[in-house]
Amino acid sequence: MLRAGIDIGGTKIAGGVVDADGQILERVRVDTPEDTAALAQVVIDIIDRFRATHEIAAVGVAAAGFIDRERTTVIHAPNIAWRSEPLKAILCHGTGLPVTIENDANAAGWAEYRFGAGRGVQHMVMLTIGTGVGGAIVLDGELLRGGHGAAAELGHLRVVRDGRPCGCGQDGCLEQYASGRAIQREASQIADTDGIGQALAAHRAENGSISGPAVSRLLLAGDPGATEAIRRVASALGQACASLQAVLDPELFVIGGGVAELGEEFLRPVRAAYSASIPGRSDRPTAQFAIADLVNDAGLMGAAALACA
Repeated sequence: MLRAGIDIGGTKIAGGVVDADGQILERVRVDTPEDTAALAQVVIDIIDRFRATHEIAAVGVAAAGFIDRERTTVIHAPNIAWRSEPLKAILCHGTGLPVTIENDANAAGWAEYRFGAGRGVQHMVMLTIGTGVGGAIVLDGELLRGGHGAAAELGHLRVVRDGRPCGCGQDGCLEQYASGRAIQREASQIADTDGIGQALAAHRAENGSISGPAVSRLLLAGDPGATEAIRRVASALGQACASLQAVLDPELFVIGGGVAELGEEFLRPVRAAYSASIPGRSDRPTAQFAIADLVNDAGLMGAAALACA
């Protein structure tokens, strides 16, 4: 049975025809239109294109934002002007197919659980480190959605009392300490100091700012300032994972997003902070850590796998 998976981002829409084993048989990528009515029509057009050569049984759509528990409505999307958008009804009407709507981080996490780094486990937490921090939780082989459909907003765990202000309206959230922006912030602070911040300061003077990829390149070249910036962010993430272990007791943490390219260079300090922070660490089983496998395909693959025919 073939399903269409659509991953709607703020700038790009990725679509694919996905089989039961997670293989992508056809794919397309287009720009995201600013007009929401045009956006829905673009998705319908992509599905029609797939149906011209494939027998599609159902459609799964991944979108950033809060999705209601019935997986029909986008309650709020941060990068698209959707407020209580009845997306399922619009797409069902436009395609005549069953449509399932899912949060993008949940979809990506489900793809890793089914087809990627999480294969073989029943209890998994995925954290995606990008501009912010996304999350997905699988318990007993089921995706955790919560009572209102908005579970696993792991980037908004408050980890520092009276900490840095967050775009969610609170302060001290994890994504202020363990995201791509946090890497840039830590690198900039280190660049302002003598000693280990020299290479970071030189890069900033030449380019006007310090990007996350620049920090990664410097780390891989052995720069101590970049190494310290990544260590701080990885430590914040590892400490948060220890708290999640106390609540959820996963077998595996999967780390995705841009930092995943660093592999063990990032996981090593995450594990160290996790091990130092876990309650009862000398007497309890602990989780494994892995880098996500599926990268940019995870959203559409997970959306397709969650689609109900």
